[in-house]
Amino acid sequence: MSTIDVGQSLANLKLERDAIQLYDALAAIEKRPERAEAFRRIAGNERRHAEIWAARLAELGATVPPTGAARARVRFIILLARLFGTHAVSGLVQVLEGDEDAVYGGQASPEVASIGADEREHAQIWQQMDGKPATPVATATPAQAAAFATISAARNDGTLARSGGLKAREIGANERWHRSSRSGTLRASIFGASDGLVSNLSLVMGVAGASSNDPKFILLAGVAGLLAGAGSMAAGEYISMTSQREQFEHQIALERAEFEILPEAEEAELAAIYRAKGLTDEEATAFASRLMQDPKQALDTLIREELGLDPDELGSTWGAAGGSFLAFAVGAVIPVVPFLFGGGTLAFGLSIGLSLVALFGVGAGVSLVTGRSLVYSGVRQVMIGTLAAGITYAVGLVVGVSVG
Repeated sequence: MSTIDVGQSLANLKLERDAIQLYDALAAIEKRPERAEAFRRIAGNERRHAEIWAARLAELGATVPPTGAARARVRFIILLARLFGTHAVSGLVQVLEGDEDAVYGGQASPEVASIGADEREHAQIWQQMDGKPATPVATATPAQAAAFATISAARNDGTLARSGGLKAREIGANERWHRSSRSGTLRASIFGASDGLVSNLSLVMGVAGASSNDPKFILLAGVAGLLAGAGSMAAGEYISMTSQREQFEHQIALERAEFEILPEAEEAELAAIYRAKGLTDEEATAFASRLMQDPKQALDTLIREELGLDPDELGSTWGAAGGSFLAFAVGAVIPVVPFLFGGGTLAFGLSIGLSLVALFGVGAGVSLVTGRSLVYSGVRQVMIGTLAAGITYAVGLVVGVSVG
């Protein structure tokens, strides 16, 4: 079994300390006692994880650094939680927790193996907070419970436990519960704001170049672009999400019909799925048989494993459409605001300045979804918006001169 070096131990320690600060803050913000207690419990587990990596550093003869400020992404999520509550940042926390999968992926050590039980407990806590039933292992035999835990860890990425203890990649699989398709509304909102800001900034700059900053023309173009773009964005999201949801519901209905008509064949499919994951014929057959004792659980498993769908997370059509409309409108109004108070160089400069700040903010928001560096995503968004606005402004100048 490979060991983890000083650099990796420092990275792991930083990750766990950030998680401590996040969950401590969520516990302090949360008004509902049961949710606050759940956050405190997770924070306690993260403290134990941090102690593991601190002890590992001491064993390696390295200095354990003092606890510093959390990453900018963590601080931003805490700020949003203070403003809008812990429910509002649930999707962001789930995406952020994916970092643990990336950092632990490929590691294998006794330290990592000891973290696995706590991470499975975190999954149970989040299931309970989301109002979902906990993983049913209490009624299984020890061998079946072990197999169930193994398969649950592997469900989302196709890995299974190997000899020698729980590997870091399996811990990453357990962390997948942090990721939720409910973040589809979040993504639609973030990218809607990005589209609104970039497209309307470009439109405003193009009209400004063609009309010598005449505020009447710029306001007309900006408001028209806002309404047309937001409406188009919302309609597109609604049609897209509705079509996707209908497709998924149709697939689930077909699977349900097959399950009701041919339960023996579906049980054989379950066994085949788990044989393909690495269980022996006897283990796969026993596990499939136990699942079939609960038809609802068996059907849910088939839908997830065979179709690759989460029946509880098919996406919200109105949430995506409404979020896109509002986000596009918020982004699109920023370049227009200065021209409400007049035209000229001052309004032009303020429009650009406000838009650049907003572009960086949108890029930072995108980093919460993609996991890329906040600064990198912010600067990239600024460069893209500036390039688009510069091109349309230049075109506007040429058109304005030609018309003049």
